Amino acid sequence: MTAIIRSADSATLLNTWHALDPIWQGTEEDVQKGLPHSQLAPAWQILLLGDGSPTRHLQLLTGEPTEVDVIDMSAIGMDADGAPAQLQAVPGPRIRRQVWLRTASGQRLAYATSWWEASHVDEYLENRSLPIWASLARLRTELYRDVQGIYYGKSPALEEAFGQKGPFWGRHYLFWHHKQPFTLIYEVFSPYLTKYLGST
Repeated sequence: MTAIIRSADSATLLNTWHALDPIWQGTEEDVQKGLPHSQLAPAWQILLLGDGSPTRHLQLLTGEPTEVDVIDMSAIGMDADGAPAQLQAVPGPRIRRQVWLRTASGQRLAYATSWWEASHVDEYLENRSLPIWASLARLRTELYRDVQGIYYGKSPALEEAFGQKGPFWGRHYLFWHHKQPFTLIYEVFSPYLTKYLGST
């Protein structure tokens, strides 16, 4: 799939990514100490609060390659874009990328929005149809995934897209490389994953 990069002047740019309407949200401190198991099961905490690659985890869980459907690449300039506050750590001007993560057989497992410094996006995402993990692994890029926040919330658009009832669990994190933040990622996971992880 070829992604079209839209300019920040586009009328379609206004908050066109799928943020959860939170019922509950946790801070970086909550992420560091973990949540009570009565709130979120241990297997789900490993997925959501750990610093490993979600696309790799999804592949291991399902036994299928994790594939990406790129649904948006928009130049947003210096716009805050309704993103978490940590977006300010990513140098601008920026590009917003939105994807579905799915199995090779077509089951959607997660939704992700990421914000990149426009001048470096091609460097890190040579093949934009690959998962970020696969792109960075090919480049042997050393990085640190710094989970900053966790969410439990609603999204009618994601209910329709996943074919699953919410609420959903999500998170956002910064990727660091050479001690500098270079992208912010916001992910939401489908309840379909209870098939592999058990109840949340």
